Amino acid sequence: MDIYFQGSKLERICNDQSQRIRTYGPVCGKLIGRRLDQFRAVANLNMVGLLPQMRCHELKGDRKGTLAVDLEHPYRLVFEPANEPVPRKSDGGLDWTNITAIRVLAVEDYHD
Repeated sequence: MDIYFQGSKLERICNDQSQRIRTYGPVCGKLIGRRLDQFRAVANLNMVGLLPQMRCHELKGDRKGTLAVDLEHPYRLVFEPANEPVPRKSDGGLDWTNITAIRVLAVEDYHD
C-alpha cells in the first residue's frame, strides 16, 4: 500500500524514528513506525482490517470519510483513502478491498 502524508512536517516526523520518539514518546513512536510498516506490507486496506492489533475502523460524524488505527492509548493514527476517486461500495461506504493508498492526516487523541 502506498502512504502519503498531509504535510511535509508530519512526513518527516513519521519517517524518522528519532523524531517520532522525540515527538510522541518511545512507545507511541515505535508503534507509529510499526503501523506504517504494516500498511506498506499489504496490498489494500481490507488486509489491514485482518490484523486485530491495529483495530482499523472508520470514523463517524464530522470525521466521516476518515479512518484510524490504534497506537498507545489514547492516541490513534488518523488517515483517509488517497485513491482518486475514493473507492466506494454500492451503498456509499468505503470499499476497503480497492483502497490501495492512504494519506496520513494526524497522530492524535480525538476522544476529547
